[in-house]
Amino acid sequence: MQFHQTEIPGLLLIEPAVFGDDRGHFFESYNARTWEREAGFQVNFVQDNQAFSPKGVLRGLHYQTGEATQAKLVRVLQGEVLDVAVDIREGSPTYGRSYTCRMSAENKLQLYVPRGFAHGYVVLSETATFFYKCDNFYSKAHEGGIRFDCPKLGIDWELEPTNLIVAERDRNFPSLGGHLKI
Repeated sequence: MQFHQTEIPGLLLIEPAVFGDDRGHFFESYNARTWEREAGFQVNFVQDNQAFSPKGVLRGLHYQTGEATQAKLVRVLQGEVLDVAVDIREGSPTYGRSYTCRMSAENKLQLYVPRGFAHGYVVLSETATFFYKCDNFYSKAHEGGIRFDCPKLGIDWELEPTNLIVAERDRNFPSLGGHLKI
């Protein structure tokens, strides 16, 4: 497993070691000892989530606040997505910067999104199954979001805006600004 530091401190792109033969392939998607040894820290994941969506579905940009703030380890089980993480850590020198990467069942990339980030993705393939581990439990009372088309972020979602399928809740999130309380 290789851990690659992105240009935003704490946000890690992870490449698992994949072992393949005529039977298919195998890889470890998470190993606590490897994380401690190679990434230098421990994460106690307590909740797994999985979503299936058709092409054009955009989920995000979501985050949890206060005692419910979450770190996530995200990956794609089937299909392809454009994954986006936005640094919303108060006082961070990279506050408001976004990181995007294409993740797919084929490339097997994973992204570790630390606490203090908003996160979202859009499905680029006909369908996709998205999986993520969280280090804290979801709390509706602590949910927040940033509008996916926030002009301050300028995220290129790689699909025409008319082809995006976005929940009403996500369309009504505010733009990035002083409203965030992580």
